[in-house]
Amino acid sequence: MPLLRRLVAAAFLATLGTALLAMAFAEPALADLPRNWQMGMQPAASPVQRDIHSLHHLVLVIITVITIFVGALLAYVIWRFSADKNPNPSQTSHNTVLEVAWTVIPVLILVVIAIPSFRLVYFQDRTHEADMTLKVTGHQWYWEYTYTDADGLNFGSRPLDSKNTRWQQGIRLLDVDEPLVLPVGKNIRILTTSADVIHSFFVPSLGVQRYAIPGRTIETWVRIDRAGTFYGQCNQICGEDHSNMPISVRALPEAEFTAWLAEAKKKFAANETTPIREVAAPAPAQGSVPGRAVLAAVRQ
Repeated sequence: MPLLRRLVAAAFLATLGTALLAMAFAEPALADLPRNWQMGMQPAASPVQRDIHSLHHLVLVIITVITIFVGALLAYVIWRFSADKNPNPSQTSHNTVLEVAWTVIPVLILVVIAIPSFRLVYFQDRTHEADMTLKVTGHQWYWEYTYTDADGLNFGSRPLDSKNTRWQQGIRLLDVDEPLVLPVGKNIRILTTSADVIHSFFVPSLGVQRYAIPGRTIETWVRIDRAGTFYGQCNQICGEDHSNMPISVRALPEAEFTAWLAEAKKKFAANETTPIREVAAPAPAQGSVPGRAVLAAVRQ
């Protein structure tokens, strides 16, 4: 028994030490972007992300307790039922109480995890009282934002490059030329789709992650709690420039957002939908199987 106590104590101290290290390295007061040596998730800035944090902490506690229990039990069994202590092994092959316990207890644990999980899935699915609607379209390789309630205000958002005057001051692979600007404290419906391949719109601190799939429109929502800049990226491998599809979200108080919206309508007034023209496909090579001419739609 003294050996078992020492093993349990060692497991407890190791878990406690890991938790203290995580708290020491956490940076809750810093901005909403990845940090070097960061342990843990970014600070929550929306109700959905706060619930994600709560579910994560609940599951972490449960799996930590299970891990310690199983590890201690395994160590005890190795010590207590070794060949030296049991030269004549037991022939027991059935124990009704034990078999019921190891079936019922895991089921109860899964139920405890499942209830908040399903609640969170339905909570982040959509809002029924949206103050505004934003359409997000993924392209190879940039994002297009359409404010459907603001006369269809539309613009593209691309990563900064060396030609941009803000390139030296920006955050590499995260800052963009035209950030997505949203109001604080409003329920915002987000509709995601794609113009080419599958992308994923992912902003960790806002609890937003939805696939952008060609031919489909997928819904989610966000309510940003505080002003600031929140960073994300495309979270689905979509081609050679997948790593160059950052997302930058600027959250502004309502008055500042209204002023920005008025300026943006003027700034992007010339950003009409690019016209489509039909171009005949190249003629089939000599000797190939003849077929109908195919028309390809390309942007001018």
